[in-house]
Amino acid sequence: MSSYDRNLKACMKFHAEHPEVMEMFDKFAIDRINRGFQKYSAKTIFERIRWETAVPFDVDPKAEFKLSNNHTAFYSRAFMNVYPQYKGFFTTKEQISKRN
Repeated sequence: MSSYDRNLKACMKFHAEHPEVMEMFDKFAIDRINRGFQKYSAKTIFERIRWETAVPFDVDPKAEFKLSNNHTAFYSRAFMNVYPQYKGFFTTKEQISKRN
């Protein structure tokens, strides 16, 4: 199995367990669009999701989930597939892991 396939499988599993992450990703991306941004960083949106969902470890050690940077490309592409009118809002590159 290629690293692309492993990352995609892990991302799909994560999404099934945490669909609220895609909801937040969409919400934050659309917020940026509504504020006039023509381009934006999917990584910045991931960091905002981390900020918004952070729960102090001493409050609930099981509440915080890990948001993998490996998923960023999949989330940005999913957003642009769902909202084709915003194609190009996130800059994408060839996923090199697809070659392996």
